[in-house]
Amino acid sequence: MLILASASPRRHELLRTAGIPFTVQVADIPEVPQPNEIPAAFVQRMAQEKARSVWRKFPSQFVLGADTIVILEEQILGKPRNADDAARMLRLLSGTTHRVTTAVCICGPDNQSAEQSAVSREEVRSETTLVTMAEIAEHEINDYVGTREPMDKAGAYAIQGRASRWVPKIEGDYFNVVGLPVALVYRMLCEWKLV
Repeated sequence: MLILASASPRRHELLRTAGIPFTVQVADIPEVPQPNEIPAAFVQRMAQEKARSVWRKFPSQFVLGADTIVILEEQILGKPRNADDAARMLRLLSGTTHRVTTAVCICGPDNQSAEQSAVSREEVRSETTLVTMAEIAEHEINDYVGTREPMDKAGAYAIQGRASRWVPKIEGDYFNVVGLPVALVYRMLCEWKLV
């Protein structure tokens, strides 16, 4: 059975809804960009490190790691540190079109090898969606931050939550913005013969 290296309830729900069986083992790694690391490289490294950290504990299993970031003019907007940081991010996103990128990594034993647990196989892919955000008034930002909904979300908003009122347009995979590009993950699992 697939192991999901994520504590995200949104990823859990998306996989369950898609009918993909999985168990959960949370990866605990620092999510900090390296100096001069571009957003695409950062998000792919995070997905890879999450998957690898769990796979090392379960080398005979297949592990899915994922990471989602919001990118505005090449600036990474991760999860806000506090309410002030969440409000700052929402002000930056107000009235803009930004990118949401989720990288996914599958790793596991190499089925072509006689020593399955000794040789790993790994693949990393990513999905990007363009999200257009309407202008958000300051009192709306303050009210939204007060709900605490933005606090554990990349870019300080949940498209499937109250922030949906400010998103008139997206280009690409909606589920990617929620936190997991389900169609991409399913294609990868099919290619790996895991579903």
